[in-house]
Amino acid sequence: MLAATTDRVPRNAASDVNQRIQQHIEENVRYFSAHPHQIPTRLNELDREWDIERTLEANAATVGLTGVLLAAFVDRRLLVLPAAVMAFLLQHALQGWCPPVPFFRSRGVRTASEIDQERYALKALRGDFAKIPDGAAASGWAAPAATAEGKAQQAVEAVRG
Repeated sequence: MLAATTDRVPRNAASDVNQRIQQHIEENVRYFSAHPHQIPTRLNELDREWDIERTLEANAATVGLTGVLLAAFVDRRLLVLPAAVMAFLLQHALQGWCPPVPFFRSRGVRTASEIDQERYALKALRGDFAKIPDGAAASGWAAPAATAEGKAQQAVEAVRG
């Protein structure tokens, strides 16, 4: 069975890596709840952060192009390199896993959903969603917290998948 796009990478990653990434998100949200004036800068950083898909695509393109050039100028048998890269990309598209994924995940490369989780928690802290109708509380939004720590926890819980 094919995994859903949003959870296929975390589902196929080591649980300690997923936990470390989740903790990093929560630490960032707690930090910025105490330093709200820095939220716009962090949101700009998140807009530029490469997710796992973009990282894999750039890696595959680099290795594939290198293999083609080596095959053209050194030895045709080196065409096995771009062929392997294409097989890995297909495997990743279908399963959410390929050999480079554990390497990149262990270095903290996040999925787009994980980046968005931090982004929307920070936007909630900043008050971007303050104009949500009063009925939002009945659909799961808690009453506003009094402390920065409480606000950070509410923001993380509100956007957690």
